Amino acid sequence: MREIEMSRLIQALMVTAALAMAGQAGAQQKDTPAYGGTLSAIVHPEPPILSPLLNTATPIVLVATKINDGLVDYASDGTIVPKLAESWDFSKDGLTLAFKLRKGVTWHDGEPFTAADVKFSIEEGLLKYSSTGKRIFKTLAKVETPDDYTVVLTLSQPTPVIYRNLNSQALWLLPKHLYEGTDIRSNAWNAKPIGTGPFRFTEYVRGSHIALDRNPNYWEAGKPYLDRIVFKVIPDAAGRAAAFETGAVQFGQQHPITFADAERLKKTGKFVVDTRGYEFSPTWFWLEPNHKNHYLQHLKVRQAIAHAIDRGLLLKTVWGGYGKPAISPIPSALKPFHLSEGLQQYPFDPKKAEQLLDEAGFPRKADGFRFKLTHDFIPYGDDYRRTGEFVRQALRRVGIDVTLGSQDLTTWLKSVFTDYNFDLISSWGGSGADPQMGIETRFWSKARQPGTAWTVVSEYKNDELDAALEDAQTQVDPQKRVEDYNTLQRIVQRDLPLIPLFEVDWFSVYDSRLRGLTDTPNQRADNFAGVYFASE
Repeated sequence: MREIEMSRLIQALMVTAALAMAGQAGAQQKDTPAYGGTLSAIVHPEPPILSPLLNTATPIVLVATKINDGLVDYASDGTIVPKLAESWDFSKDGLTLAFKLRKGVTWHDGEPFTAADVKFSIEEGLLKYSSTGKRIFKTLAKVETPDDYTVVLTLSQPTPVIYRNLNSQALWLLPKHLYEGTDIRSNAWNAKPIGTGPFRFTEYVRGSHIALDRNPNYWEAGKPYLDRIVFKVIPDAAGRAAAFETGAVQFGQQHPITFADAERLKKTGKFVVDTRGYEFSPTWFWLEPNHKNHYLQHLKVRQAIAHAIDRGLLLKTVWGGYGKPAISPIPSALKPFHLSEGLQQYPFDPKKAEQLLDEAGFPRKADGFRFKLTHDFIPYGDDYRRTGEFVRQALRRVGIDVTLGSQDLTTWLKSVFTDYNFDLISSWGGSGADPQMGIETRFWSKARQPGTAWTVVSEYKNDELDAALEDAQTQVDPQKRVEDYNTLQRIVQRDLPLIPLFEVDWFSVYDSRLRGLTDTPNQRADNFAGVYFASE
């Protein structure tokens, strides 16, 4: 019976991915691939390191995944496709995953890539230093390498999330010969990676650019097409728009410029504004209160904040209408898991917000304000700053005096994930084609790891919620797993450990001559081996 349920679960995971991408994924028009050329792309904010093992921030993943391949990747219909593993066999009971590796693959320094690298990466890297890896491989019993080109993972319990996290973004592979015997966290190669991917790291000039050159020994015959990729660090949106207009850059992802500039460039016919390529990245934006804060530890205060913000207006005025108000912590694209009915909601109602704040015991004082908070928005650019300003104005209207913090990304990450020194933050996260990874990093109390970015920072803890998440980790009955996430959504919308604001529809801007960017459901983690400039 358990084997039947596991088979159903694997099928359900593929269906989930397909549903999330239905009507969205689509290849660009096809031309005969042309070789050569340099792709200049925007990276913002500037990545502090280039190792997704240590930090899965979008700028890091965008650059690093061109340098290093994963065991597998995922097609636009959600199916698993070969990369460094040319074939695999998953046992019916869900306890064994065996991979056959390609022969003849080398690291960029010429050393052979073997099963020993995979074993080392999992045991010494992911399980010790990656918050993502620790959760993906939570039930890993052992890693065996019967020969140089076979890797066998044995699990103590079936773990559904593994099947959606075998690409380079989640399972970052390390060259054992460069990392063994070192402190992986401080190894110098984290800033200048040696990989197996289609492009080799060339240079990183801080504050300016990161350059990657074509790997002439790439394992996939005939690829990559491009000679070079240069990721340019351009801090402000106006500067990025100007770079597009002058031809200094040809590609930017996840809202690289303002919506007005994107529409203006689109009308020239020289650029494409495209929401495809994000089907594996259903994303929601939230406010996260510090539950140790004297004011924010009160449920009525959190409810008041939720009622004080007009999500529809925020989307329209700041995010150009690319998205929808969030009614749940699981994005609506994840249809089997997203619960659309029966959840407590907090519609825009400033009068209700004022009433709740009064009931919480925080009346307006002589200066018109009830108390003060600092709002530290994630420093990813102008849209995030403007979101912070929108929230500040909304809360001031109901008597909460909000000051906006202003930090660079490195300082923000330390303040939030190491020092826990904040009142209120705004941030966003994705769930991939399966909700587990994105949800656990927000709500599972055991995912709290001081000093590790993108882990739980809230002091909120709910035993029923933890139990539902832990059951979902190994639950092989698809419907019971859905019920676990339904339980979570009800609790989150009731207790508001985080305050969901809206779902984001990301868009990219790119030169109309570019091809191959939307052939993937996970553009930011694609290796760009198939990207090229069409012949004019």
